Amino acid sequence: MTFDELNINKPLLNAVEDLGFINPTPVQEKTFPVIMSGKDVVATAQTGTGKTFAYLLPVLRQLKYSEQRHPRILILVPTRELVLQIIGELDKLTKYMNVRYAGIYGGTNINTQKKVVYAGLDILVAAPGRLYDLAMTGLLRLKNIQKVVIDEVDEMLNLGFRPQLMSIFEILPKKRQNLMFSATLTKEVETFINDFFISPTKIEITPHGTPIDKILQSAYFVPNYNTKINLLNLLLKDEHLEKVLVFVHGKKIADRVFGGLSADYQDFSAAIHSNKSQNLRIKTLDRFHKGELRLLIATDIAARGLDITDVTHVINFDMPETPGDYIHRTGRTGRADKPGKAISFITEKEQELQMQIEEMMKKVIPVKDLPKDLKISTVLTEEEKNKPYDKNYLETKFKHDSQGAFHEKKEKNKKINSGSPSKKRKVYKKPIKRSGKK
Repeated sequence: MTFDELNINKPLLNAVEDLGFINPTPVQEKTFPVIMSGKDVVATAQTGTGKTFAYLLPVLRQLKYSEQRHPRILILVPTRELVLQIIGELDKLTKYMNVRYAGIYGGTNINTQKKVVYAGLDILVAAPGRLYDLAMTGLLRLKNIQKVVIDEVDEMLNLGFRPQLMSIFEILPKKRQNLMFSATLTKEVETFINDFFISPTKIEITPHGTPIDKILQSAYFVPNYNTKINLLNLLLKDEHLEKVLVFVHGKKIADRVFGGLSADYQDFSAAIHSNKSQNLRIKTLDRFHKGELRLLIATDIAARGLDITDVTHVINFDMPETPGDYIHRTGRTGRADKPGKAISFITEKEQELQMQIEEMMKKVIPVKDLPKDLKISTVLTEEEKNKPYDKNYLETKFKHDSQGAFHEKKEKNKKINSGSPSKKRKVYKKPIKRSGKK
Protein backbone atom coordinates (compact mmCIF):
# COMPACT_ATOMS: atom_id res chain seq x y z
CA MET A 1 0.00 0.00 0.00
CA THR A 2 1.11 3.57 -0.73
CA PHE A 3 0.19 6.77 1.12
CA ASP A 4 -1.88 7.71 -1.92
CA GLU A 5 -4.06 4.62 -1.28
CA LEU A 6 -4.36 5.42 2.43
CA ASN A 7 -7.06 8.05 1.78
CA ILE A 8 -5.14 11.02 3.12
CA ASN A 9 -6.01 14.43 1.67
CA LYS A 10 -3.89 16.40 -0.80
CA PRO A 11 -2.16 18.75 1.71
CA LEU A 12 -1.03 15.79 3.82
CA LEU A 13 -0.03 13.78 0.78
CA ASN A 14 2.13 16.64 -0.51
CA ALA A 15 3.85 16.95 2.89
CA VAL A 16 4.53 13.19 3.02
CA GLU A 17 5.91 13.20 -0.52
CA ASP A 18 8.22 16.10 0.39
CA LEU A 19 9.61 13.91 3.16
CA GLY A 20 10.33 11.17 0.63
CA PHE A 21 7.94 8.61 2.14
CA ILE A 22 6.09 6.32 -0.28
CA ASN A 23 4.74 3.38 1.75
CA PRO A 24 3.19 3.55 5.23
CA THR A 25 4.65 1.32 7.93
CA PRO A 26 2.52 -1.58 9.26
CA VAL A 27 1.40 0.37 12.34
CA GLN A 28 0.39 3.34 10.16
CA GLU A 29 -1.48 1.13 7.70
CA LYS A 30 -3.40 -0.84 10.34
CA THR A 31 -4.32 2.00 12.70
CA PHE A 32 -5.38 4.60 10.09
CA PRO A 33 -8.82 3.15 9.16
CA VAL A 34 -9.64 2.27 12.80
CA ILE A 35 -8.86 5.80 14.03
CA MET A 36 -10.84 7.25 11.11
CA SER A 37 -13.85 5.18 12.23
CA GLY A 38 -13.89 6.98 15.60
CA LYS A 39 -13.18 3.93 17.79
CA ASP A 40 -10.83 3.95 20.77
CA VAL A 41 -7.46 2.42 19.86
CA VAL A 42 -4.63 0.83 21.83
CA ALA A 43 -1.65 0.17 19.55
CA THR A 44 1.59 -1.53 20.58
CA ALA A 45 4.57 -1.43 18.25
CA GLN A 46 8.31 -1.30 18.63
CA THR A 47 10.17 1.98 18.66
CA GLY A 48 11.24 3.20 15.26
CA THR A 49 8.14 1.85 13.48
CA GLY A 50 6.45 5.19 12.82
CA LYS A 51 4.02 5.41 15.76
CA THR A 52 4.00 9.23 15.77
CA PHE A 53 2.83 9.50 12.15
CA ALA A 54 0.38 6.64 12.83
CA TYR A 55 -1.75 8.96 14.97
CA LEU A 56 -0.86 12.35 13.48
CA LEU A 57 -1.96 11.42 9.94
CA PRO A 58 -5.57 10.41 10.78
CA VAL A 59 -5.91 13.16 13.40
CA LEU A 60 -4.87 15.84 10.89
CA ARG A 61 -6.97 14.19 8.17
CA GLN A 62 -10.14 14.65 10.25
CA LEU A 63 -9.31 18.07 11.70
CA LYS A 64 -11.52 20.77 10.20
CA TYR A 65 -10.74 24.47 10.12
CA SER A 66 -12.05 26.38 13.11
CA GLU A 67 -11.43 29.73 14.81
CA GLN A 68 -12.47 28.58 18.29
CA ARG A 69 -9.91 29.31 20.98
CA HIS A 70 -9.88 26.09 23.01
CA PRO A 71 -7.96 23.04 21.68
CA ARG A 72 -9.78 20.10 20.09
CA ILE A 73 -6.88 17.62 20.01
CA LEU A 74 -4.79 16.76 23.09
CA ILE A 75 -1.55 14.79 22.79
CA LEU A 76 -0.02 13.71 26.11
CA VAL A 77 3.64 12.66 26.34
CA PRO A 78 5.95 12.05 29.32
CA THR A 79 8.91 14.36 28.64
CA ARG A 80 9.78 17.80 27.34
CA GLU A 81 11.99 16.32 24.64
CA LEU A 82 9.11 14.25 23.29
CA VAL A 83 6.85 17.32 23.25
CA LEU A 84 9.41 19.13 21.09
CA GLN A 85 9.85 16.11 18.86
CA ILE A 86 6.12 15.86 18.12
CA ILE A 87 5.97 19.61 17.45
CA GLY A 88 8.76 19.01 14.91
CA GLU A 89 6.70 16.27 13.24
CA LEU A 90 3.68 18.59 13.11
CA ASP A 91 5.87 21.21 11.43
CA LYS A 92 6.59 18.69 8.66
CA LEU A 93 3.03 17.41 8.16
CA THR A 94 1.18 20.75 8.31
CA LYS A 95 3.35 22.44 5.70
CA TYR A 96 0.34 22.89 3.40
CA MET A 97 -2.33 23.19 6.11
CA ASN A 98 -3.64 25.96 8.35
CA VAL A 99 -3.37 24.39 11.80
CA ARG A 100 -2.61 26.05 15.14
CA TYR A 101 -0.56 23.94 17.55
CA ALA A 102 1.85 24.37 20.45
CA GLY A 103 3.70 22.38 23.08
CA ILE A 104 3.68 22.99 26.83
CA TYR A 105 5.99 21.45 29.42
CA GLY A 106 7.60 22.20 32.77
CA GLY A 107 10.93 23.89 33.38
CA THR A 108 10.00 27.04 31.43
CA ASN A 109 8.07 30.24 32.15
CA ILE A 110 4.40 29.33 32.63
CA ASN A 111 3.27 32.88 31.83
CA THR A 112 4.69 32.61 28.30
CA GLN A 113 2.77 29.37 27.80
CA LYS A 114 -0.40 31.00 29.15
CA LYS A 115 -0.20 33.58 26.35
CA VAL A 116 0.22 30.85 23.72
CA VAL A 117 -2.80 28.94 25.04
CA TYR A 118 -4.91 32.09 25.31
CA ALA A 119 -4.17 33.00 21.66
CA GLY A 120 -6.03 29.86 20.55
CA LEU A 121 -5.03 26.35 19.49
CA ASP A 122 -6.30 23.42 17.48
CA ILE A 123 -3.76 20.86 18.77
CA LEU A 124 -2.09 20.92 22.18
CA VAL A 125 0.95 18.70 22.84
CA ALA A 126 1.65 18.57 26.56
CA ALA A 127 3.49 16.93 29.42
CA PRO A 128 0.89 16.04 32.09
CA GLY A 129 2.41 18.08 34.94
CA ARG A 130 2.31 21.45 33.16
CA LEU A 131 -1.01 20.65 31.48
CA TYR A 132 -2.61 20.04 34.89
CA ASP A 133 -1.13 23.29 36.24
CA LEU A 134 -2.57 25.31 33.35
CA ALA A 135 -5.93 23.56 33.53
CA MET A 136 -6.18 24.42 37.23
CA THR A 137 -5.71 28.15 36.48
CA GLY A 138 -8.93 28.09 34.44
CA LEU A 139 -7.17 29.69 31.46
CA LEU A 140 -6.86 26.37 29.61
CA ARG A 141 -10.20 24.64 29.10
CA LEU A 142 -10.47 21.09 27.87
CA LYS A 143 -14.24 21.05 27.28
CA ASN A 144 -13.85 20.99 23.48
CA ILE A 145 -11.37 18.09 23.30
CA GLN A 146 -12.52 15.56 20.69
CA LYS A 147 -9.48 13.25 20.58
CA VAL A 148 -6.92 12.37 23.26
CA VAL A 149 -3.64 10.74 22.21
CA ILE A 150 -1.48 9.20 24.94
CA ASP A 151 2.06 8.40 23.84
CA GLU A 152 4.33 6.37 26.18
CA VAL A 153 1.75 6.19 28.99
CA ASP A 154 3.79 3.53 30.82
CA GLU A 155 6.62 6.03 31.27
CA MET A 156 4.18 8.68 32.53
CA LEU A 157 3.00 6.29 35.21
CA ASN A 158 6.61 5.36 36.06
CA LEU A 159 7.43 9.05 36.51
CA GLY A 160 4.63 9.48 39.05
CA PHE A 161 2.15 11.34 36.83
CA ARG A 162 -0.74 9.05 37.71
CA PRO A 163 -2.55 11.64 39.95
CA GLN A 164 -2.30 14.31 37.24
CA LEU A 165 -3.47 11.89 34.52
CA MET A 166 -6.45 10.79 36.60
CA SER A 167 -7.39 14.42 37.30
CA ILE A 168 -7.00 15.39 33.62
CA PHE A 169 -9.21 12.52 32.42
CA GLU A 170 -11.85 13.42 34.98
CA ILE A 171 -12.29 16.91 33.48
CA LEU A 172 -12.21 15.81 29.82
CA PRO A 173 -15.52 15.57 27.93
CA LYS A 174 -17.25 12.21 28.25
CA LYS A 175 -17.71 12.03 24.49
CA ARG A 176 -14.21 11.75 23.01
CA GLN A 177 -11.93 9.34 21.15
CA ASN A 178 -9.02 7.84 23.10
CA LEU A 179 -5.86 6.74 21.29
CA MET A 180 -2.92 5.08 23.01
CA PHE A 181 0.44 4.23 21.41
CA SER A 182 3.29 2.49 23.18
CA ALA A 183 6.06 -0.04 22.72
CA THR A 184 5.10 -1.95 25.89
CA LEU A 185 1.97 -2.46 28.00
CA THR A 186 2.22 -3.04 31.74
CA LYS A 187 -0.46 -4.18 34.19
CA GLU A 188 -0.82 -0.60 35.44
CA VAL A 189 -1.41 0.57 31.88
CA GLU A 190 -4.04 -2.15 31.38
CA THR A 191 -5.83 -0.88 34.50
CA PHE A 192 -5.71 2.66 33.11
CA ILE A 193 -7.21 1.45 29.80
CA ASN A 194 -10.04 -0.35 31.61
CA ASP A 195 -10.85 2.80 33.60
CA PHE A 196 -10.99 5.33 30.76
CA PHE A 197 -11.27 3.57 27.37
CA ILE A 198 -14.51 2.28 25.84
CA SER A 199 -14.14 -1.11 24.13
CA PRO A 200 -10.82 -0.18 22.48
CA THR A 201 -9.58 -1.91 19.34
CA LYS A 202 -6.20 -3.42 20.20
CA ILE A 203 -3.60 -3.48 17.44
CA GLU A 204 -0.34 -5.32 18.09
CA ILE A 205 2.13 -5.06 15.24
CA THR A 206 4.79 -7.35 16.73
CA PRO A 207 4.66 -9.84 19.62
CA HIS A 208 4.99 -8.04 22.95
CA GLY A 209 8.61 -7.77 24.02
CA THR A 210 10.15 -9.00 20.76
CA PRO A 211 13.29 -7.04 19.82
CA ILE A 212 13.79 -5.61 16.33
CA ASP A 213 15.30 -8.41 14.24
CA LYS A 214 17.91 -6.22 12.57
CA ILE A 215 19.55 -5.30 15.89
CA LEU A 216 22.57 -7.46 16.66
CA GLN A 217 22.64 -8.00 20.43
CA SER A 218 25.68 -8.93 22.53
CA ALA A 219 26.90 -8.66 26.11
CA TYR A 220 30.02 -8.73 28.28
CA PHE A 221 30.21 -10.01 31.85
CA VAL A 222 32.11 -7.25 33.66
CA PRO A 223 33.20 -7.47 37.32
CA ASN A 224 32.73 -3.84 38.42
CA TYR A 225 32.12 -0.21 37.53
CA ASN A 226 35.73 0.77 36.84
CA THR A 227 36.17 -2.16 34.47
CA LYS A 228 33.01 -1.01 32.67
CA ILE A 229 34.68 2.40 32.15
CA ASN A 230 37.82 0.70 30.81
CA LEU A 231 35.71 -1.44 28.46
CA LEU A 232 33.80 1.58 27.16
CA ASN A 233 37.02 3.45 26.38
CA LEU A 234 38.44 0.35 24.70
CA LEU A 235 35.37 -0.22 22.50
CA LEU A 236 35.41 3.42 21.38
CA LYS A 237 38.74 2.78 19.66
CA ASP A 238 36.71 0.96 17.02
CA GLU A 239 35.79 3.51 14.34
CA HIS A 240 32.63 1.56 13.49
CA LEU A 241 31.09 2.98 16.70
CA GLU A 242 30.19 6.17 14.83
CA LYS A 243 27.10 7.35 16.71
CA VAL A 244 26.76 5.78 20.15
CA LEU A 245 23.98 6.13 22.72
CA VAL A 246 25.04 5.00 26.21
CA PHE A 247 22.32 4.29 28.78
CA VAL A 248 22.89 4.57 32.54
CA HIS A 249 20.58 4.37 35.56
CA GLY A 250 20.83 7.78 37.14
CA LYS A 251 21.87 11.39 36.73
CA LYS A 252 25.00 11.19 38.85
CA ILE A 253 26.15 8.05 37.08
CA ALA A 254 25.76 9.81 33.72
CA ASP A 255 28.07 12.61 34.86
CA ARG A 256 30.52 10.14 36.38
CA VAL A 257 30.71 8.06 33.19
CA PHE A 258 31.34 11.20 31.16
CA GLY A 259 34.15 12.12 33.57
CA GLY A 260 35.64 8.63 33.18
CA LEU A 261 35.94 8.90 29.39
CA SER A 262 39.35 9.26 27.83
CA ALA A 263 40.31 12.87 27.05
CA ASP A 264 40.34 11.89 23.36
CA TYR A 265 36.58 11.24 23.46
CA GLN A 266 35.26 13.92 25.85
CA ASP A 267 35.25 16.70 23.23
CA PHE A 268 32.89 14.59 21.10
CA SER A 269 30.70 13.35 23.95
CA ALA A 270 28.02 14.72 26.27
CA ALA A 271 25.62 13.63 29.02
CA ILE A 272 21.95 14.59 29.25
CA HIS A 273 19.55 14.15 32.17
CA SER A 274 16.83 16.09 34.00
CA ASN A 275 19.32 18.17 36.02
CA LYS A 276 20.64 19.76 32.83
CA SER A 277 18.94 22.97 31.69
CA GLN A 278 16.29 22.66 28.99
CA ASN A 279 18.27 24.77 26.50
CA LEU A 280 21.42 22.72 27.07
CA ARG A 281 19.53 19.46 26.54
CA ILE A 282 17.98 20.71 23.30
CA LYS A 283 21.36 21.93 21.99
CA THR A 284 23.06 18.67 22.99
CA LEU A 285 20.44 16.57 21.21
CA ASP A 286 20.69 18.80 18.15
CA ARG A 287 24.48 18.32 18.05
CA PHE A 288 24.02 14.55 18.35
CA HIS A 289 21.44 14.60 15.54
CA LYS A 290 23.84 16.50 13.28
CA GLY A 291 26.72 14.14 14.02
CA GLU A 292 28.80 16.73 15.89
CA LEU A 293 28.80 14.40 18.91
CA ARG A 294 29.90 10.80 18.65
CA LEU A 295 28.76 9.69 22.10
CA LEU A 296 25.66 10.63 24.10
CA ILE A 297 25.26 9.39 27.68
CA ALA A 298 21.62 9.44 28.78
CA THR A 299 19.17 8.21 31.39
CA ASP A 300 16.03 6.34 30.29
CA ILE A 301 13.85 9.36 31.05
CA ALA A 302 15.94 11.78 29.00
CA ALA A 303 16.02 9.54 25.92
CA ARG A 304 12.50 8.10 26.16
CA GLY A 305 10.71 8.15 22.80
CA LEU A 306 13.29 10.33 21.06
CA ASP A 307 13.63 9.82 17.33
CA ILE A 308 17.42 9.99 17.06
CA THR A 309 18.39 8.91 13.58
CA ASP A 310 21.39 6.87 12.43
CA VAL A 311 22.43 5.60 15.89
CA THR A 312 24.92 2.83 15.08
CA HIS A 313 25.29 1.42 18.60
CA VAL A 314 23.38 1.37 21.87
CA ILE A 315 25.44 0.50 24.96
CA ASN A 316 23.69 -0.52 28.17
CA PHE A 317 26.34 0.63 30.64
CA ASP A 318 23.83 -0.35 33.34
CA MET A 319 21.19 -2.98 32.70
CA PRO A 320 17.62 -1.60 32.85
CA GLU A 321 15.63 -2.60 35.90
CA THR A 322 12.44 -3.06 33.84
CA PRO A 323 12.63 -5.57 30.96
CA GLY A 324 10.46 -3.37 28.74
CA ASP A 325 13.01 -0.58 28.98
CA TYR A 326 15.54 -2.84 27.28
CA ILE A 327 13.29 -2.81 24.20
CA HIS A 328 13.04 0.98 24.34
CA ARG A 329 16.80 1.32 24.63
CA THR A 330 17.76 -1.11 21.88
CA GLY A 331 15.07 0.42 19.68
CA ARG A 332 17.09 3.64 19.48
CA THR A 333 19.28 1.89 16.90
CA GLY A 334 18.25 -0.15 13.86
CA ARG A 335 15.64 2.42 12.83
CA ALA A 336 14.20 3.06 9.37
CA ASP A 337 15.31 -0.36 8.06
CA LYS A 338 18.94 0.28 9.02
CA PRO A 339 21.05 -2.27 10.94
CA GLY A 340 22.09 -1.57 14.50
CA LYS A 341 23.98 -3.07 17.44
CA ALA A 342 23.16 -3.23 21.14
CA ILE A 343 25.91 -4.04 23.65
CA SER A 344 25.29 -4.67 27.35
CA PHE A 345 27.76 -4.51 30.27
CA ILE A 346 26.55 -6.96 32.94
CA THR A 347 27.87 -7.33 36.47
CA GLU A 348 27.10 -10.32 38.68
CA LYS A 349 24.33 -8.39 40.45
CA GLU A 350 22.75 -7.49 37.10
CA GLN A 351 22.57 -11.06 35.80
CA GLU A 352 19.11 -11.48 37.32
CA LEU A 353 17.94 -8.49 35.27
CA GLN A 354 19.50 -10.09 32.20
CA MET A 355 17.51 -13.29 32.78
CA GLN A 356 14.25 -11.34 33.12
CA ILE A 357 14.93 -9.57 29.81
CA GLU A 358 15.77 -12.84 28.04
CA GLU A 359 12.62 -14.46 29.42
CA MET A 360 10.52 -11.57 28.10
CA MET A 361 12.19 -11.69 24.66
CA LYS A 362 12.28 -15.49 24.59
CA LYS A 363 15.77 -15.07 23.27
CA VAL A 364 19.24 -15.33 24.82
CA ILE A 365 21.61 -12.35 24.62
CA PRO A 366 24.94 -13.76 23.32
CA VAL A 367 27.82 -13.19 25.75
CA LYS A 368 31.27 -12.42 24.35
CA ASP A 369 34.66 -12.98 25.98
CA LEU A 370 36.24 -9.83 27.35
CA PRO A 371 38.88 -8.33 25.05
CA LYS A 372 42.40 -9.58 25.87
CA ASP A 373 43.78 -6.05 26.13
CA LEU A 374 41.07 -4.94 28.59
CA LYS A 375 42.43 -3.76 31.93
CA ILE A 376 40.46 -5.52 34.70
CA SER A 377 40.19 -3.14 37.63
CA THR A 378 40.25 -4.43 41.21
CA VAL A 379 39.26 -1.04 42.60
CA LEU A 380 35.66 -0.95 43.83
CA THR A 381 33.63 2.21 44.21
CA GLU A 382 32.31 3.07 47.65
CA GLU A 383 28.83 2.06 46.45
CA GLU A 384 30.07 -1.38 45.38
CA LYS A 385 31.86 -1.88 48.71
CA ASN A 386 29.07 -0.84 51.03
CA LYS A 387 25.75 -0.80 49.24
CA PRO A 388 23.54 -3.41 47.61
CA TYR A 389 22.51 -3.10 43.98
CA ASP A 390 19.91 -0.38 43.49
CA LYS A 391 18.46 1.42 40.50
CA ASN A 392 19.95 4.74 41.62
CA TYR A 393 22.80 3.36 43.66
CA LEU A 394 24.75 6.63 43.57
CA GLU A 395 21.78 8.59 44.87
CA THR A 396 20.28 6.28 47.51
CA LYS A 397 21.41 6.64 51.10
CA PHE A 398 21.44 3.66 53.45
CA LYS A 399 21.81 3.74 57.22
CA HIS A 400 24.06 0.79 57.98
CA ASP A 401 24.09 1.14 61.77
CA SER A 402 20.29 0.96 62.02
CA GLN A 403 18.91 -2.11 63.79
CA GLY A 404 15.58 -1.85 62.00
CA ALA A 405 12.12 -1.93 63.53
CA PHE A 406 12.78 -5.17 65.41
CA HIS A 407 15.90 -5.39 67.58
CA GLU A 408 17.12 -6.62 70.94
CA LYS A 409 15.92 -4.51 73.88
CA LYS A 410 18.40 -2.94 76.23
CA GLU A 411 18.91 -4.68 79.59
CA LYS A 412 17.23 -1.93 81.60
CA ASN A 413 14.07 -2.26 79.52
CA LYS A 414 13.77 -6.04 80.01
CA LYS A 415 11.11 -5.93 82.76
CA ILE A 416 9.04 -9.01 83.51
CA ASN A 417 5.44 -8.73 84.63
CA SER A 418 5.23 -10.78 87.85
CA GLY A 419 1.45 -10.78 87.84
CA SER A 420 1.21 -9.35 91.40
CA PRO A 421 -1.42 -6.67 92.02
CA SER A 422 -0.11 -3.15 91.72
CA LYS A 423 -0.09 -0.84 94.72
CA LYS A 424 -2.61 1.96 94.80
CA ARG A 425 -1.19 5.40 94.22
CA LYS A 426 -1.32 7.63 97.30
CA VAL A 427 -3.87 10.39 96.81
CA TYR A 428 -2.94 13.80 98.15
CA LYS A 429 -5.75 16.09 99.24
CA LYS A 430 -5.96 19.77 98.45
CA PRO A 431 -4.04 21.81 101.11
CA ILE A 432 -6.15 23.65 103.70
CA LYS A 433 -6.03 27.44 103.37
CA ARG A 434 -5.17 29.40 106.51
CA SER A 435 -7.47 32.33 107.16
CA GLY A 436 -5.25 34.28 109.60
CA LYS A 437 -4.46 37.04 107.15
CA LYS A 438 -7.05 39.38 105.78
